[in-house]
Amino acid sequence: MSNKKGTSVPFLLLSVLIDDIKIRIRLRYQQFYFPSLTMTYLWLKAFHIIFMTSWFAGLFYLPRIFVNLAMAESDETYKHLLVMARKLYRFVTPFMVITVVLGLWMLHLNSGLWTLLWFKLKVLLVATLIIYHFWCGNYLKKFSENRSEHSHVYYRWFNEFPVLILFAVVILVVIKPVF
Repeated sequence: MSNKKGTSVPFLLLSVLIDDIKIRIRLRYQQFYFPSLTMTYLWLKAFHIIFMTSWFAGLFYLPRIFVNLAMAESDETYKHLLVMARKLYRFVTPFMVITVVLGLWMLHLNSGLWTLLWFKLKVLLVATLIIYHFWCGNYLKKFSENRSEHSHVYYRWFNEFPVLILFAVVILVVIKPVF
């Protein structure tokens, strides 16, 4: 049995297994000779996940506020929701920055990740999410100027985008598919 390029499937599986063994040996070497480096990486990863989760919580909720802003019937409600949206955007923007900085720091400690396709796809998705974050800021500015041109239905669909990104990133990071 072989794939399209003529390489046998057992050979590909053996290659993946050998790569996995090399990574495990490298990690054991780092743990034995550089235990503080390994612990640093694990702490960075833990905080990266915490700040990423906080950032996503804001990205899930901010477009929901946009839905309510688009549906607001009174000026009082509109102003109240606008204050909530501004505060939330200002609150989660540092989480985005910290998430990216921690990710770059981990990449500096493990630059071999750049050789993996799943990691490159993850970086592309994170870059897309950063654009989405600033896109939310643009919509917030339009709501502040009372110039929103979309209906609440649009914002309901807009709200689903980070969910799809989250699914893709988690699958890439946990499964680490070999393409």
